[in-house]
Amino acid sequence: MPPAAERVPWRWLAAGRASRSLVLVVVFVALLLDNMLLTVVVPIVPTFLYTTEYEGANSSVAPAQTEPAPPALKAPPSSSMFSYFDNTTVTVSGSTSAMQLVNGTEISLPWRPPATSPPPPSGCPEGEEFLAKENVRVGLLFASKALVQLVVNPSVGLLTNRIGYHIPMFIGFVIMFLSTVMFAFSGTYTLLFIARALQGIGSSFSSVAGLGMLASVYTDDFERGNAMGIALGGLALGVLIGAPFGSVMYEFVGKSSPFLVLAFLALLDGALQLCILQPSKICPESTKGTPVFTLLRDPYILVAAGALCFSNMGVAMLEPTLPIWMMQTMCSPKWQLGMAFLPASISYLIGTNLFGILANKMGRWLCSLIGMAVVGTSLLCVPLAKNIYGLIGPNGGLGFAIGMVDSAMMPIMGYLVDLRHTSVYGNVYAIADVAFCMGFAIGPSTGGAIVRAIGFPWLMVIIGVINIAYAPLCWCLRNPPAKEEKIAILSQECPMQTKSYTTQKTLRDFPLTDDSDVEVENAE
Repeated sequence: MPPAAERVPWRWLAAGRASRSLVLVVVFVALLLDNMLLTVVVPIVPTFLYTTEYEGANSSVAPAQTEPAPPALKAPPSSSMFSYFDNTTVTVSGSTSAMQLVNGTEISLPWRPPATSPPPPSGCPEGEEFLAKENVRVGLLFASKALVQLVVNPSVGLLTNRIGYHIPMFIGFVIMFLSTVMFAFSGTYTLLFIARALQGIGSSFSSVAGLGMLASVYTDDFERGNAMGIALGGLALGVLIGAPFGSVMYEFVGKSSPFLVLAFLALLDGALQLCILQPSKICPESTKGTPVFTLLRDPYILVAAGALCFSNMGVAMLEPTLPIWMMQTMCSPKWQLGMAFLPASISYLIGTNLFGILANKMGRWLCSLIGMAVVGTSLLCVPLAKNIYGLIGPNGGLGFAIGMVDSAMMPIMGYLVDLRHTSVYGNVYAIADVAFCMGFAIGPSTGGAIVRAIGFPWLMVIIGVINIAYAPLCWCLRNPPAKEEKIAILSQECPMQTKSYTTQKTLRDFPLTDDSDVEVENAE
């Protein structure tokens, strides 16, 4: 082989490592895998636990409770009945037919079984008390991922500031692969809980390092907004195909099949990271980043983080409670439990890609304000559905609105750091991920308990009203102040207006006059 031909793959590899687009592809696939694993368990876990624990326990008890067959020679029970029609007494037998004497003529009456409670409709699960308790258990299982991620995120933010984004990104892939394989072969609630918690560690590494890497390679605010919209499209696509994919594969192939497919996807992502990201390369930030606690004291960052938290808390509460509510009220088969989330996923995919561009033009604060109001309204409409078709409108509006909030708030987090702090992004995206995690930790864990206490409709009312009440706070992000020395390095075409303030007083010209104080105040 000629030397020039041998160098072609290395040239392509070197060009790929210098390409921002391939970095975007790597982050897209990582978020896709994380959120497919996040949602693929939503329709599987409730029905899997019901099948293995409730039906399994009842099937083991049933043989011991079988009633003996009635003896063939035993005389059927009989009773007397007085007829007011012809003043005769008739003996009614418990056999398949009874003989009745009417005016000297015997007629045969069919035997009727004793009245019993009607069986449940076809497809509706039994065990109402078990399903009520399962709301809490499934909620805690789903929340374990976010709770672990909540604890790990600050450490990952500090780690990315010290060694760069490449190694944490690869660590996230390895942990995510182990979690996926563990999901495939777990047969008990405890093992599923451990696999879900392990996923939280891998997700923390992947999301914080991935978003921070995008913010560092896309320095222009407009380009960063577009890149974040595309990356969140990977998140949306994972949410889009996760729940329907999981429900269909579980119904027709088996529990392990969707997780094995995701494990193969994780291997592809790992190979792509090895080629593009050089995970053995340590690239510490040249500038020391702003500490996490300093960023947490910034009210504008807190408002943006709160919008991310509460908007995503709504769908986080739906994940464990909606499938069980559908099993109880709609008698839905397994495949419908995941398909109910399909409208939300499709509209979220449309919203993130559409408002990744539009939010920059209309104002990201306004985009997030409208989005949170629509989230609240959609959640209020969910309990009105009588069948799966009635969920299309509310879930579609919910996904579209969350896409508006996410695609507006993720670039705002990076912009606020550029505007008010040091332009190092690991810590601020750790805070953004913490906001997500708080929504997905508080939502499922409290949602199951609230449903058991006051019912599913009231849960939707509570979280819907919270989102509508929080929406006006997004107006605060319309005009965030910035230090004067930071304005010089920002793009002047950014639609977000800024105020400036200085830490020193304006120097006054000599000689001083009586009106000089007034002039200084007007200048400020």
